Amino acid sequence: MAEILVIEDEDNIAVALDFLLTRDGHRHDRMATGAGAVARIRETRPDLVLLDVMLPDVSGYQIIQDVRADPALDGVRVLMMTARGSVVERRKGLALGADGFIAKPFELSELRSEMARLLDGPPC
Repeated sequence: MAEILVIEDEDNIAVALDFLLTRDGHRHDRMATGAGAVARIRETRPDLVLLDVMLPDVSGYQIIQDVRADPALDGVRVLMMTARGSVVERRKGLALGADGFIAKPFELSELRSEMARLLDGPPC
């Protein structure tokens, strides 16, 4: 069972993620805005962050950049999610330090597979 922080402003996606994470037995919490996300990550040290790119207040790109700039957060894995799933967006997220990138809408099996890859692999 992993500790997962979901940073997602769209309620319908957050509800689907809540269902999936609960069904799979993970502990999870949600933030609906980017404001305060890095502080929450520092405070809770989740095993995985499901991070939307386009958020109110602070973008997912800024959050991943700030997380990767903090050596104390080296072991936190981040899976970025975006409705703008272009190759450019993917490259940008991975270049900033995301461990994975998934385009919305996604199949739950695809998300589950990517989460398993990140949670089962060695820490970043």
